[in-house]
Amino acid sequence: MKYDLYVVTSSELSRGRDTLEVVQAALAGGATIIQLREKHWPARKLVEVGREIRRLTLKAGAGFIVNDRLDVALALEADGVHIGQEDLPVDVARSLLGPGKILGVSVGSVEEAKEAIAQGADYLGVGSIFATTSKADAGPPVGVELIRQIKEKVNVPVVGIGGINLSNAAQVIEAGADGVAVISAVVSADDIESAARALLKVVQATKARLARPR
Repeated sequence: MKYDLYVVTSSELSRGRDTLEVVQAALAGGATIIQLREKHWPARKLVEVGREIRRLTLKAGAGFIVNDRLDVALALEADGVHIGQEDLPVDVARSLLGPGKILGVSVGSVEEAKEAIAQGADYLGVGSIFATTSKADAGPPVGVELIRQIKEKVNVPVVGIGGINLSNAAQVIEAGADGVAVISAVVSADDIESAARALLKVVQATKARLARPR
């Protein structure tokens, strides 16, 4: 799975636009992963909308992750699930999910990162990197240095999340992240497709620059 541009849904931040419309536009702009994250939706709505997101992501060749709801992820045959520190324990989620699915875990320290990997996490969401208003439970910003510290200790993909936008995405990749996870930078944009495309361009250009021999 390519982690370059990881777009997280939020009906609360989409300015009244339909979630599927937002997802379609993000995919058209090159989003490599879509995470369905709608904390207040009932399971039935998550499954109904999730079915369409699964169809759209398969068509686009993008990954599909469900936030928190392991039951919904399995029902939709999503690529995996993403959990936070207050959700199901990582080892429990890993055993329920099985070996063929991807398990992502939110971490805010090197210790949490090492523990998540030991318990079976396939990738890490590190943050909040910068100050953010998209997630009420995000906590104080940890800065890009934490990405660098975590990448020195673990050998799984890492995505930065929290307050990431066009002006600071390059810093996140320069610190060693495999991609950027965004909510408002894409789903709240006037032109979602263009916002996604611009972010992806920054991520890919920064990776290409870092890969060049010095």
